[in-house]
Amino acid sequence: MQTIRVLLALIILGNPALASAQGNPTIGSAEPFKLGTFEIGGEPRLGIVLRDSLVVELVAANRALERDPSYPAIPMPPTMVDLIGRYEYGMKTRLYEIVNELVRSNRLSGMQRPAWVHDVKSVDILAPLMPGKMLNAAVNFYTHVGETGTAEEQKKAEAERRAKRGVPYLFLKPTRGAVVGDGDNVVIPYGRDRVDWEVELGIVIGRAARDVPADKAADHIFGYMVTVDVSDRGGRPPDSRPGSDWLVGKGHDTFAPMGPWIVPKEFYGDPMKRLRQTLTVDGKVMQESGAADMIHSIYELIEYGSSIITLFPGDVVNNGTSGGTGMGQAYRGAERFLKPGEKMVAAIEGIGSITMAVVGEAAPPAGTGSRLPPVSTYRKP
Repeated sequence: MQTIRVLLALIILGNPALASAQGNPTIGSAEPFKLGTFEIGGEPRLGIVLRDSLVVELVAANRALERDPSYPAIPMPPTMVDLIGRYEYGMKTRLYEIVNELVRSNRLSGMQRPAWVHDVKSVDILAPLMPGKMLNAAVNFYTHVGETGTAEEQKKAEAERRAKRGVPYLFLKPTRGAVVGDGDNVVIPYGRDRVDWEVELGIVIGRAARDVPADKAADHIFGYMVTVDVSDRGGRPPDSRPGSDWLVGKGHDTFAPMGPWIVPKEFYGDPMKRLRQTLTVDGKVMQESGAADMIHSIYELIEYGSSIITLFPGDVVNNGTSGGTGMGQAYRGAERFLKPGEKMVAAIEGIGSITMAVVGEAAPPAGTGSRLPPVSTYRKP
């Protein structure tokens, strides 16, 4: 009987399909992959990204895999949020199986390549997901502290913040309407001439998190993507309710670019050990920084956010941005904001990059005077 058990174990270990059927949790992926949403055949479809150059249609690839009776049938998720919620409950194993079978059978190139494997350049890349909610960290990089002042003032503000970190500051940023993907336009609203850039790491939640301590936060992360917190620095007119207005500052349509896809955490590693995020405008580097510049770690952000509200699978926490924003004077000596016709590229090493053209918005129809006015009506250039 013992001999039979040993032989059965060897057969299962040598056959990934049988291993999956037996519930084996140790199956690995032959290659790292990323996950995204793409427009193929005129409709959005989930895809597995291999080698940063190929997109494998998930539903079609799974259908082909299930023709082998040794692979159990698994229903495919309709959206990325659903995939994320099921990732640790069968979907990860199935994705590994699809990748392993494609690699094993050498079906990623040549005549062997199925019609449902596409070149990345031949499909439209959409935003990877529509988050249920998105939390952004405000002033979470030391080089961003006090950068609206002179270089000396910035250094002083940074030193003071290093001496007393306090707790993180998170704000809600809109999702639907604000979220756009790689290749989409960022629209400067009519009359709002102080639109700024902030490249950030998007941390995608994989498991519900409530009151999660920082040292357990990694267990609740699904993966990472590139995001940009586009910001309107024009503020409110002085004759209205005083104070800051986060909806104006962060909430316009197209002000939340993200993508190009999500890297599952097992293929990226610890961002606090490798993060490098950059942003260029018309090819000129505006921002470049890493994890050493962060005031609070991504894990502390999750601890703080989950102490206030439950984070669910598919929610996003953005890590904040570094010095070099358009409103900053400490690094360039003057403010410099986005203009129609410019091109913005945000990148994170190990994830990818997203490119956005900047366009202006036409004048809207007349209203009652209750709409957001052009900045020029209450602030001098």
